Amino acid sequence: MRPIETFMDSTQLKRWRLILGKAVENEFEENGQDTSLEGEQAQMDSALGAIYDNPPETSADSKEGKKTQTGGLKKSAPSIAKWLGDLRECFDSETVSIVQKDAMERKGLKELLYEPEILDKVEPDIDLITTLLALKEHVPEQSKEQVRSLIERYVKSVQEAMSSKIEQQVRGIINRRQASPVSRADSINWPKTIRQNLKNFDVQSGKLIPEKIHYFAHKRKTANWDIIVDVDQSASMADSMVYASVMSAIFASLQSIKTRVVAFDTAVVDLTEECGDDPVDMLYGMQLGGGTDINRSLTYCREFISEPSRTVFLLISDLYEGGDRRQMIAQMLEMKESGVQVMCLLTLSNSGTPFYDELIAQELRRGNIPCFSCAPEKLPELIKDVLSGNS
Repeated sequence: MRPIETFMDSTQLKRWRLILGKAVENEFEENGQDTSLEGEQAQMDSALGAIYDNPPETSADSKEGKKTQTGGLKKSAPSIAKWLGDLRECFDSETVSIVQKDAMERKGLKELLYEPEILDKVEPDIDLITTLLALKEHVPEQSKEQVRSLIERYVKSVQEAMSSKIEQQVRGIINRRQASPVSRADSINWPKTIRQNLKNFDVQSGKLIPEKIHYFAHKRKTANWDIIVDVDQSASMADSMVYASVMSAIFASLQSIKTRVVAFDTAVVDLTEECGDDPVDMLYGMQLGGGTDINRSLTYCREFISEPSRTVFLLISDLYEGGDRRQMIAQMLEMKESGVQVMCLLTLSNSGTPFYDELIAQELRRGNIPCFSCAPEKLPELIKDVLSGNS
C-alpha cells in the first residue's frame, strides 16, 4: 500500500483506517502512524470488520481447483445479533439495512432465509433463534411462516421444560399461617409440634415422643403477587430475551400472579398484553440492538407498583447504562427500601460468565439487591425462593 501522506492529522488517519479495515493496520504502524481506535470508532470497526474483514468461507472445487463460497450455520452465526446491535448504535437505518443484507449473504444465512424447505428441516437452538430474531425484518415473504414456525418450535420446547417446574415451585409455597392435615416431612411445623408435645418428654431416653405432629399448609395457589419483568433489548441480552419471554408467559398463566413485561433500549415498550397469549408474539415485539436507558424503564415500571410488599421486580440486564447512572441506581435502591423484592439477572442463559458493568453491580449489591446470572433450569427454584421470602 502506498503510504498515506504524513501531513494528515490523527483524525483523518483514523478515518482512513476505518475505511480500509484492519488488514492495513500494520502498514500504518510501519510508517509510524498511530491509527489505534477507541470508543465508538472501535465499536464501529469491530462491527463492520466482523462482516467484511474476513473473506467468505470457501471449499476447494475438486474439478477446477477453484474456491467457491459455501454457506452454513456455525456457532459463530449468532454473534451477528451482537454485530447488528452495534451497527444500530453507530450508523443510520439505511446503512444498517445494507450491512444486514451483506451479513446474510456473507455469513451463510441467505440460503436459510430464502429456502422455506430448509427451514422446515433445521433443528432450532438458542443461537439460531436469536440470530433469526435479529434478522426478522429481512426475512423474505415466502419464508416468514417457516421462520416463525421454527421460532415457535423452539419456544414451545423451552416452555414445556420450564412450565411444570415453575408451577410446582410457585404453587408449593408453604403457608405458615394455616394448619394442614397433609403429612409431609418438608412441611412439619416444628415449633408447634415441640410446644404441644413437651408433656410427652421421656426423661430416661432424653427424647420427645409426640402424640401428634403438626404441619404447615401448602397453598394451592400463590398469594396475590405482582411480578414486573424489565428486559434489556440490547443485542448482548438476546438469549435472555427468549427465556424471559417464556418465563413471563408462564407467570401470566398462573392465577393470583399479575405479570407485567416491559422491554427497553432507549425507549420503553410495554409487552404485557402479548405475554398472556403467545411468547413468540412477545419476542416479535422486541427489537435487538440500539442503546440502553435502564433509568427510563425503571421510571415507567414504578408506576405499576401499588403494593411494594407484594411486588417482585426482576431486571434482566447487563447494567451497561447509557442514561442517568446515578438516578438508575437510586431508583433501584428506593424500590428495595419501599419493600419491593428487587433483583437483577445479569443474564438468563447457559452462556457462562456474563459481561456486565461491575461498578453498578457493586453499588446494587451494597444496597442488598442481588445481581447474578442464572441458567434457565435453575429459574424455578429461584422463583420459589423469591416468593417465599428466602432470596
